[in-house]
Amino acid sequence: MLKIKAIIRPERTDSVLAALMEAGYPAVTKLNVVGRGKQRGIKIGDITYDEIPKEMLIMVVPDKDKDFVLKIIMNTARTGTKGSFGDGKIFVSKVEEVYTVSSGIKEEDAEPVKGA
Repeated sequence: MLKIKAIIRPERTDSVLAALMEAGYPAVTKLNVVGRGKQRGIKIGDITYDEIPKEMLIMVVPDKDKDFVLKIIMNTARTGTKGSFGDGKIFVSKVEEVYTVSSGIKEEDAEPVKGA
């Protein structure tokens, strides 16, 4: 299983969540975050704003669904046809184990483990 963290523009969040829901991926954690990327913030007059509001979406998906989910997020979060600075970043990392708190049951990835 893989954890996908997408940091996107707040105004794109509802569209991304709707696209994920429609595609069958309703389980998402959403956090309000602030930060800056390569653009180093926004300068308006003499003032530089280096803590830009963003939204972080976190989800766990089977390995086989990674490319599909990434495409949904990128296509929906991107502004315009080519995108622009500040559209966000997506981080993908391996998840070793997942447990359901209420039952204590360890969830297994839908893909069979090779060599097992």
